[in-house]
Amino acid sequence: MERLKRTALFHLYKEYGAKTIDFGGWEMPVQFTSIKEEHSAVRERAGLFDVSHMGEIVVKGDDSEKFLQKMVTNDVSRLKTGRAMYTAMCYENGGTVDDLLIYKLDEKEYLLVVNAANTESDFQWLKGHLEGDVTVENESEHWGQLAIQGPLAEKVLQKLVDMDLSKLKAFTFQTNVDIQGSKALVSRTGYTGEDGFEIYCRASDSPDIWNHLLEAGKEEKVLPCGLGSRDTLRFEACLPLYGQELSADITPIEAGIGFVVKLHKDEFIGKEALNIQKERGTQRKIVGLEMIDRGIPRNGYPVFSDDQPIGYITSGTQSPTLKKNIGLALLKSEFAYLGSEVQVEIRQQKLATKVVETPFYKRSK
Repeated sequence: MERLKRTALFHLYKEYGAKTIDFGGWEMPVQFTSIKEEHSAVRERAGLFDVSHMGEIVVKGDDSEKFLQKMVTNDVSRLKTGRAMYTAMCYENGGTVDDLLIYKLDEKEYLLVVNAANTESDFQWLKGHLEGDVTVENESEHWGQLAIQGPLAEKVLQKLVDMDLSKLKAFTFQTNVDIQGSKALVSRTGYTGEDGFEIYCRASDSPDIWNHLLEAGKEEKVLPCGLGSRDTLRFEACLPLYGQELSADITPIEAGIGFVVKLHKDEFIGKEALNIQKERGTQRKIVGLEMIDRGIPRNGYPVFSDDQPIGYITSGTQSPTLKKNIGLALLKSEFAYLGSEVQVEIRQQKLATKVVETPFYKRSK
């Protein structure tokens, strides 16, 4: 059996009582205290995540912008140095290779942050389409990545840096930020539905930065958080998870992230298929469901209208914030309207649920 990969922070997990799981080939903390406690910490105060398992791919060269324009759905030509962009990479049929962040480091240099389980396949996909003066390097093993998220994230991180974080707007970043002697890229991004920052540093510096952040956040009761709460937080905010709301079989438009598909730009992989979906509408779409009957919808549970199968649950849980049983589901479009009453099969029982507005949770500005 292949040994699970570990981040540079692994040796610190035990100190904080982490329970680890296999996550896409990585031994990662699912929780430190409890998912509910960590979830609440991020919604109300701040939480700290080790997300060093994420992939970092650097694209460089005179033709790097042109290359990325062909490879991703969003319009890279609009990206200025110091800004980040959320986008998708697609197959010719419109199915999703991955969703990712692109950071423009310089005129001819970009950092792509991709999903951990897809890092190698994304790297090969990019390499397989190289054209012109472009190099693509998988630098993941050299990078550490931490995320401090929540309404008090800025206050805590500000104690450790000289730059004025209030000037860093959403989806912008600063390179070479000094965090108590370690250099890092600090970006105002995240995957929780809250304000917060993602910190990219040398893998070897990540334990020091982790310790500094927890020390600086003692007064604010910052908690170390695992991937369990990261999932419930992103789910309430309806941020898609690759392998659930997005996949080789689910297009960005079906998943509800059509805003990252810019059809006005020149040819890109998947453009034709996505254009047809935009013009004609999709036969299925991701919607929010709230249970009427008692039961928790889980990934993969089938959804019915009477006895007709109409889709399946992509994500679901009892929402720690809303205290309701909710789910995201990929349904046939004719059943995907607000108020539509359908049934989820849970333990051989068909239980009533209804289509509701999404996102389930939106932070107040």
